[in-house]
Amino acid sequence: MRIIYHDTFKKKFNKLPIKIQEQFRVRAILFVTDPYNVLLNNHSVKRKYPGCRSINVTGNYRAIFREQLSITIFVNIGTHSELYS
Repeated sequence: MRIIYHDTFKKKFNKLPIKIQEQFRVRAILFVTDPYNVLLNNHSVKRKYPGCRSINVTGNYRAIFREQLSITIFVNIGTHSELYS
């Protein structure tokens, strides 16, 4: 699996607290090995982000991604309310 990060994701990621960044890195490793692990709660987010899915980073933080062929593109990251309001 090849993972790339959209510029929007990178900008928001760099503004996150270090602990959240570290937790995303842990979840990204889990995502690569088991994308549907129950801890990730990998699910579709069709209404707000058509063609995208979401994984849990923490209880409140989510990472939004889309898949194209064998490439996963992380497009956004933030709290649940930031992403879905």
